[in-house]
Amino acid sequence: MSGHSKWSTIKHKKGKTDAARGKVFTKIIREITTAAKQSGGDPDTNPRLRLAIDKAKEANMPNDNVERAIAKATGGGDGVTLDEVTYEGYGPSGVAVIVEAITDNTNRTVSEIKNLFVKNGGSMGAAGCVGWLFKKKGILSFDKKGLDVDTLSMAAIDAGAEDIEDDETTIDIVTTPENYQKFLQAIKAQNFTPSNAEISMIPSTKVKIESKDVAQKVLKLMEVMEDNDDVQNVYANFDISDDILEQIEKQ
Repeated sequence: MSGHSKWSTIKHKKGKTDAARGKVFTKIIREITTAAKQSGGDPDTNPRLRLAIDKAKEANMPNDNVERAIAKATGGGDGVTLDEVTYEGYGPSGVAVIVEAITDNTNRTVSEIKNLFVKNGGSMGAAGCVGWLFKKKGILSFDKKGLDVDTLSMAAIDAGAEDIEDDETTIDIVTTPENYQKFLQAIKAQNFTPSNAEISMIPSTKVKIESKDVAQKVLKLMEVMEDNDDVQNVYANFDISDDILEQIEKQ
């Protein structure tokens, strides 16, 4: 499985500790605030806000937190100015990496992201250096254990899936960002619940990682990037086999 869904699966398996949950809430609040400021506080007419609210529900964030964030963003107050920034670079073995952040201090954030690249075997590049390798798509991931693969595939095709990626242990269904919400509801209506669903960046080419040591370094880079307070999303084009991941998990 490639980096766009593999990393999401790894994060999902790890779960969220109580200490990490506060950080997750902060990131979701920033996304809700930014989405509401840009396109209004109605999730029915603001797809980005709808996605952010879905993330809040998945993280068990209280509704009051969501409502306060929307009210603050649309209330016309000065508040803190948040900027959306994207950084691109390379990880171990030349893995392409995109980092999306929302920050109140771009100078601080760019310095921190650059240091994280360097300290973890990578380098930050110029804008556009790897972005052309990725396209934004909706992704629904399913655990194959106990799954009726044929029925799911037919339901996905009927709902307008762009692609179906069948891996050793999972199935990823790809759709357009514009069709994502409608597609997700159509699949759920057929009694299929994805283990992970998101709008992500899919790479057109992948870097196959065949060494456990290199795989650990790549995953470490992803982890420290995700752990940064300002970072919202991290995408990469690595391809790590399930066998290597199992070896890492057993350590």
